[in-house]
Amino acid sequence: MFKKRKKNTQTASRKLVTRDAPKSITLEQFRMIRENINFLSPDKKVKTLLFTSSSSGEGKSTMAANVAIVFAQAGKRVLLVDADMRKPTTHYTFKSTISPGLSHLLTKQRGLDEVIKRTHFKGLELVTCGKMPINPAELLSSKVMEDLIIEMKSKYDIIIIDAPPILLVADAQILSNKCDGTILVVSSGETEKNNAKKAKGLLENSKANVLGVILNNYKLEKDHYYYNYNSAKE
Repeated sequence: MFKKRKKNTQTASRKLVTRDAPKSITLEQFRMIRENINFLSPDKKVKTLLFTSSSSGEGKSTMAANVAIVFAQAGKRVLLVDADMRKPTTHYTFKSTISPGLSHLLTKQRGLDEVIKRTHFKGLELVTCGKMPINPAELLSSKVMEDLIIEMKSKYDIIIIDAPPILLVADAQILSNKCDGTILVVSSGETEKNNAKKAKGLLENSKANVLGVILNNYKLEKDHYYYNYNSAKE
């Protein structure tokens, strides 16, 4: 969905097409993703949604941030949680501070209301990473994390969790089992087919409810239906 750009993590702010390109085709695709998520589980409402990828640099944090925004734009109370405590980026994307955050909640140093950060998007709030811990997998697998998810569910319509790439560390497997649904992000022309299969297998082994796959970095041809339809509307 986006062209690849290599930037230093310390300075990279994820592209928020939902803010920077309000009439773009890409924004329409994010709205479609939102509606597909709503329709995929008509019997069981999805309130906790995990985003992961097979490896780093495939765009899962960008996807998580933009999907969170389109849910907020639909009038939902949305909480975006940066659970990639090994390489957090949400605080850069939303120009916020990294602490206090999730690590402070999981070590019981702060309460949820003390770490929530507002954004410029009505209805969207953040839990950033907090101080980067030395044992994220242990913290994420704790009873404290389970209780925290229950508390979040009581306060928000949907909680979107940005997790680390699943082939690199166990964190995403741990969290996917605690969430109502999981989205796997793959990058067109970059994600290796075998890695995508391995990622899907790991999610299935953890009994995750895999809702689908988002294809990122795919370039539409100029004569594609979406371009013609968008031009006609304008």
